[in-house]
Amino acid sequence: MGMRMIRIDGVSFSYSPNSKPVINDVTLNFSQGEYVAIVGPNGSGKSTLAKLINSLLLPSKGEISVAGMDTKAFRWDVRSKIGMVFQNPENQLIASTAEEEIAFGPENLDIPTDEIKDIIPTALKIVGLEGFQHKAPSNLSGGQKQRLAIAAVLAMKPQYIILDEATSMLDKEGKREILKTIEDLNKHHSLGIIHITHDMDEAARADRIIVMNEGSVIADDTPKLIFSNVDKLVKIGFKLPKITGLANALGNRGIPLPEGITNYSELVDELCKSDLRM
Repeated sequence: MGMRMIRIDGVSFSYSPNSKPVINDVTLNFSQGEYVAIVGPNGSGKSTLAKLINSLLLPSKGEISVAGMDTKAFRWDVRSKIGMVFQNPENQLIASTAEEEIAFGPENLDIPTDEIKDIIPTALKIVGLEGFQHKAPSNLSGGQKQRLAIAAVLAMKPQYIILDEATSMLDKEGKREILKTIEDLNKHHSLGIIHITHDMDEAARADRIIVMNEGSVIADDTPKLIFSNVDKLVKIGFKLPKITGLANALGNRGIPLPEGITNYSELVDELCKSDLRM
C-alpha cells in the first residue's frame, strides 16, 4: 500500500455538547489508493464519519488529517483532496448541462478556463459518458446522474472519493454502472475509494471492510476474514452477501467449504475442489 493519506486519531463527535457521541473514540488509517467499504446498521455513525473525513463536520475530540493537513485548519484544501458523492444525485447536480456541472468545482478552485476545457471531456470519458457534455442532467438515468456526480468530483482531482450510500437509490443496472466506475477508478487511476453501503454484496467487492456499530469500529479486515466471523455480524443485524450465505448453507449440508467465500468464482473453485475431497 501507498503512503498514509487519511489519519483518524482518537476521534469522537457529538452533534451537541450534551448528546451521546455519534462517533466514539475512532482511530483509523487509509492509505493512498485503497478501496474500502464501510458498513454498519442505521445510526452506526458511517455517514457522520464520512462528513468528518471531508471536513463538513469537525471532531469534538481527537484529530483528522488528510495528506498531512489537519481538517480543522485546512477545511477547503481537504475538500479538494476528498470528493463526496451522496445518496441522491438530484441534490448534488445543480447546473443545466453536464459540462457546466463538471466546470463548477474547478472554477471555484480558480483553475484556468483553458485547463477546465480539457478536464471536461476527460472526466466524462473516465465515467463512460463521452459526448454527454451538452446533455441536461435532468434527462439522464439514475446511474448516469450518479456517474456525472462522480465526474464532477473527479474534475477537482481528488485523491479519494467517498460514496455515501451512492448506490442505494439506483436500480440494478445503475448500481452495476457505479460499481464498475469506482472499480475502474481505483484500479486504473489509483484513486482511493471509501464506499459506505448497506449492501453486503457491494461491500464484499472492496479490498477492506470496516464494520461500525454504535459509533465504534468493531471490525476492520479483508472481506474474506470479515465474512468468516458471521455470528458477530448477524448479531448486529447484518445480512450476509448472498454468495456467503449460499456457501455457508452448503457447508452446513456437509460440503467441505472454507469460511468467508465472497464471490462466485471462488465458490465454483472450492466446489470443484470439494468434489475431489468428498
